Amino acid sequence: MISSAAFAEEEGTRSVVEGNLVNRTTPLHHLRRSPSSPNRGEDRREANPRWTLFCCILASSLSFVDASVLNVALPAIKAGYGAGAEQAQWVINAYLLPLSALLLLGGAVGDHYGRRRLLVIGTSLFGLASLTCALAPTLPVLLAARAIQGIGAALLLPNSLALLNAAFSGEQRGRAVGIWAAAGAAAAALAPLIGGWLVGTVGWPTIFYINLPLALGAILLAIRFVEESREPGAGRSDYKGALLTTGGLGGLTYGLTLWSAHGHAGRTAVIAIIIGTLLIGGFLRVEHRRGNSGMMPLQLFASRCFSGLNLLTFLLYGAFGAAMLLIPYVLISSGGYSPAQAGLALLPLPIVMATASPSMGGLAARIGPRLPLAIGPLIVAIGLLLSWFIGMQTGYWQGLFPAILVMALGMTIAVAPLTAAVLGSVEERHVAMASGFNSAVARTGGLIATALLGAALAESGAALFGAFHVAMTVSAAVSGLASVVALTMLPGVRMANSSYRT
Repeated sequence: MISSAAFAEEEGTRSVVEGNLVNRTTPLHHLRRSPSSPNRGEDRREANPRWTLFCCILASSLSFVDASVLNVALPAIKAGYGAGAEQAQWVINAYLLPLSALLLLGGAVGDHYGRRRLLVIGTSLFGLASLTCALAPTLPVLLAARAIQGIGAALLLPNSLALLNAAFSGEQRGRAVGIWAAAGAAAAALAPLIGGWLVGTVGWPTIFYINLPLALGAILLAIRFVEESREPGAGRSDYKGALLTTGGLGGLTYGLTLWSAHGHAGRTAVIAIIIGTLLIGGFLRVEHRRGNSGMMPLQLFASRCFSGLNLLTFLLYGAFGAAMLLIPYVLISSGGYSPAQAGLALLPLPIVMATASPSMGGLAARIGPRLPLAIGPLIVAIGLLLSWFIGMQTGYWQGLFPAILVMALGMTIAVAPLTAAVLGSVEERHVAMASGFNSAVARTGGLIATALLGAALAESGAALFGAFHVAMTVSAAVSGLASVVALTMLPGVRMANSSYRT
């Protein structure tokens, strides 16, 4: 969820408590895999579910924190390198592109070669790339390091959730996933406040140092306490498909970025979009031929619920992600806010999530996810429209606060059942794959949204607010369409725990 338009990449928001699906009084030391659960581990290390949960929280928080903290650092990075709007977009999309494309591969390769192994590899890549970002002497070096961060995140994110799926079962699994989601959401939402203070007092490179202790802690815990798990029959190393989808998304992103930054579709932009579309078509053809051995078996889309949930994800996270990119950018660039103040302005997000998610998750577990998935995006759309009250002379409480509060409430309602519904729409052997794909869809929504925001990012002063209001209106329409998808495409949708034995 979510840095970029993917704040909701950037996953922190998309993983806001997926519901308090179990008894909240269950003590953590009782969280154990049930005897009926298959033992997927192949080593005999001192496996510990509690430390597995903590390890997965640390690892996944890397992506959550990095994605959200870039929201308040982008103006400083742009100014530090003397970058234009197009280059500023690539500070975000250099990360989102490999993350969006390779999440598909990350879950499948983790199933096949070992989820703990891929978690350690991905976390190590992310940590080393973060250090490079902090020390980057030029913009091209920063962009290359951001791309490596995206690769690392694509490996660690789906496998962190899959490791929880292997370490716990039944209601215990639901509670563990809820804790994982809440911790990631809190980290993602609080990161702009800490990052804003660092940007304003020390400098933007320091935001990347935050990742280093998180990465080291996750690696040490994984090596010591996390049991390896794999399901060779569930995923394959579909490198051809990964190459095609990366190239396809890259072409589309490059073309759309040029189009939005220059205000017209020039020859280069059109050619890039055509090539990207052809490569995406080639990816679908490869996946069709590979069948079950593909990293994304297309037969899963025979399920109307699975297709609908992913379409809803794309629309909702594209719309909300655009707001999470533009709001702090506008506040800092033309609203007179410091980076720390912009981070503080977003504080209602974690407050609403922390207080409302448990009750909303419990409600979704009782009434089913369809109604919350319809109401949540509609409330987000209202919040996006409230951004029209944000202006150069508008106070925080009259302008920004109502919009942030309403959007936070809508996302809290929607994200609680969303991931659980995605996991419940597939067989258990496809859980990691479905999770990886749904995360990729969320990132792709942010990727496309960011590529289309060049016209707004190129403005300044009053003109920036005007472009911002137009972008938020379009985003509100997109979020409203996500609500329509929930009403028309999700008959019989269920949350994951409804299919698990306790």
